[in-house]
Amino acid sequence: MQSYILGFQRLCMQFMANFKCNHTAHSVQEYFTTLGALGFSQEFLRENELVFFPQALSLQASKDFAPFGEIGVQNAYPAYSGAFTGEIGVQALESMGVRTILIGHSERRVLLNESQEFIAEKFAFFARLGFFIVYCVGEPLSVRKQGEKAVQEYLQAQFAGIDVESTRVSVAYEPIWAIGTGRSASVQEIAQTHAFLRTLVQNPLLYGGSVNASNAKEILSIPNVNGVLVGSASLDAKSFYAITQSVLA
Repeated sequence: MQSYILGFQRLCMQFMANFKCNHTAHSVQEYFTTLGALGFSQEFLRENELVFFPQALSLQASKDFAPFGEIGVQNAYPAYSGAFTGEIGVQALESMGVRTILIGHSERRVLLNESQEFIAEKFAFFARLGFFIVYCVGEPLSVRKQGEKAVQEYLQAQFAGIDVESTRVSVAYEPIWAIGTGRSASVQEIAQTHAFLRTLVQNPLLYGGSVNASNAKEILSIPNVNGVLVGSASLDAKSFYAITQSVLA
């Protein structure tokens, strides 16, 4: 499916579910069984794109039971294999047919101290292998309070060493202060920030940060928003289904 932006005309919407450190191999089987029974039309599946990021121990079960969509990994180490305790290498991903990866998520930047230098190294490694990369950027509340110019400078710095034309890439804007807080950025904040990001990249732009069934339709109607990256509201199949169908309302 072609998901890039030509001119600013939307070719499809991308709906991505980040399960984070949730679900098990058993519960994802139940999840995808429920999701598959909810009545996605073939037209919707042709015209839009679904991507799921389960935790690592549920990757194979997700590949086995997802009735449609892509399965991606939330994190992997930039190596084929080796002495990297606790990490996931390309060898393991290849064995499961996983070719999609999330890179730069704020929880890895902040909680796990991933530097921009390391993120750029990881991006370049998986880009060389032709992975579909969902690249995350976003600012903390302290930067947002300084105004739009400060936000733009902060976000632009997160593209240091990142070649978004080197492979298939979608860019997900997730303001850190809106992730899991129940407070989404305002329509104006999303519109302004996505308009700025559009000056930097021509790739699909996703919004993430407390997206749910109640606000998805409004968010997806904002110019330069080409989809959503959903966290907690994606953990329930019926909730995620409702978010995807908001584009049809």
